Amino acid sequence: MNAKPTISPAKTAIRSATLLMHSPDRMGLVSSVTDFIFKNNGNILYLDQHVDAQSQVFFMRVEWDLANFSIPDDKIGEYFHVLVAERLAMTWTIHFSDEIPRMAIFVSKMPHCLHDILAHVEAGEWRVQVPLIISNHATLEHVAKRQGIPFHVIPVDKDNKAAQEQQQLALLQENKIDFIVLARYMQIVSADFIAHYANRIINIHHSFLPAFPGAKPYHSAHERGVKIIGATSHYVTADLDAGPIIEQDVARVTHKDAVEDLLRKGQDLEKVVLSRGIWSHLTRKVLVYGNRTVIFP
Repeated sequence: MNAKPTISPAKTAIRSATLLMHSPDRMGLVSSVTDFIFKNNGNILYLDQHVDAQSQVFFMRVEWDLANFSIPDDKIGEYFHVLVAERLAMTWTIHFSDEIPRMAIFVSKMPHCLHDILAHVEAGEWRVQVPLIISNHATLEHVAKRQGIPFHVIPVDKDNKAAQEQQQLALLQENKIDFIVLARYMQIVSADFIAHYANRIINIHHSFLPAFPGAKPYHSAHERGVKIIGATSHYVTADLDAGPIIEQDVARVTHKDAVEDLLRKGQDLEKVVLSRGIWSHLTRKVLVYGNRTVIFP
């Protein structure tokens, strides 16, 4: 079965390039980048910057119109590296507005995040394709079938984990996946798996960690009488649930809330926070530095 075509918004008449970069802070960084764009007939559509005063690192995101840009798309990175980035010790990535990323979704049994993601895709709110969904259970296969998305059940346990991850990686490569979303996928992915998609695996978890780990965090939190609950979306690293944070939010609870109320409010937060994290990634608003992120508005 072929994946259902993504319903995408009408393409804008403006094709643009977006450059994300960081470097040791010094004078002239902004002018060096903007001069490169100006001298090659680019019109800047967006520019934002940040300097981490403690570490003396400069961060910038700049987007420009490609309509009259004199450098071909496939040469922009090469020219920028030679003319600007190399002498200023910049680390950079470049992205084009007409690229449509390919996203794989990993799920287990909880459906709330999966439903929310697919609703954004089907409504055409995100320019993204979903070629496949991977799960360690068959529970949510019916959801994928309704959307016409191939659903692959790959059970994982401690004895077969390495072999099953190789099967997953083969599917991801076959489907030319750009990034992965763990939509309440209740398995720990290995360091070897993560290395194939560094800063390209987005996870969601409740924000009690590390206070209330385990399978029933909301039950534990209810017993403790917490006054706020929350959710965190982050990039996955080998250090469990401690990767660079993309988005967070909280909701207040009281002694009147039962466990079921915490679960409902918590799952609502998880959906929203995961979707915001995915949106920031899709729109190239995230710059990772070490174990932190700069999220551009």
